[in-house]
Amino acid sequence: MRTKLARRRSEGLIPYLFLAPWMIGVLAFSAIPIFTSLYLSFTNYNFVGTPNWIGLRNYITMFTNDPQYLQSLKVTFTYVFVAVPLELAFALSLAMLLNRGISGLGMYRSLYYMPSLIGGSVAVAILWRQVFGEDGIVNQALGIFGIDMPSWIGTPSHAVWALILLKVWQFGSPMIIFLAGLKQIPNDFYEASSLDGAGRWKQFAHITLPMLTPIVLFNAIMQMISSFQAFTPAYVISEGTGGPVNSTLFYTLYLYQNGFGNFQMGYASSMAWVLFIIIGVFTWLAFQSSNKWVHYDN
Repeated sequence: MRTKLARRRSEGLIPYLFLAPWMIGVLAFSAIPIFTSLYLSFTNYNFVGTPNWIGLRNYITMFTNDPQYLQSLKVTFTYVFVAVPLELAFALSLAMLLNRGISGLGMYRSLYYMPSLIGGSVAVAILWRQVFGEDGIVNQALGIFGIDMPSWIGTPSHAVWALILLKVWQFGSPMIIFLAGLKQIPNDFYEASSLDGAGRWKQFAHITLPMLTPIVLFNAIMQMISSFQAFTPAYVISEGTGGPVNSTLFYTLYLYQNGFGNFQMGYASSMAWVLFIIIGVFTWLAFQSSNKWVHYDN
């Protein structure tokens, strides 16, 4: 009897042995760093000595006595709420074009997806810096039409637009998802609407777009989250300064400057938690608003 009980107990431990590597990884690389950063956000920790508890001072300072923090919020919100709609509109337009049964679809799909793979890399950010420089390709093309433009990267009013265009250029991932959604729409809907005299615009407004709204919601949330976390392009193009005149000072870049440039790890941790809350709030708002504009089959 005792032998059977001991065997059952040992067999009950086997699943935990298989789960142990995953649980250790979650604790070591996720749970412990997350709760450590939450604790540090209430301290003035600067990499030296022990963290001193200062309560909500970091959170109060960033909203009341830190103009650069407010500037980073302004730049990031501009980037997110301009780049994401433009990127989705461009991705949907190309997906509809590819969905018309053109030859070589696989090749075009791979080519257009490529920017999503390499768009956030350092190499592309450096290339973008050259393309939008004073003597870059963009200004040379505009010069053909007699339009003289200064360096996009060096002009405060233009610099963020170079980053927005870089984000829009990374349209491949949402385009592929839109294309998959377009192929799920039955042709019967279009044939029936054609018999009723509906043109392409009416078909798009009353069939295509409503049927794609779940995918629009998914793409919008995913791209919004990734845009709030954008770091590499701003860091490389501004050489880590967020310039000129803080015009490319993304939230994540300012967080990095505080944490690893000024060694204000407590302040940087509080910024990270505010960013987490901002992303959570906008994601929640997107899901709440979906009841009014997203159409599901049921």
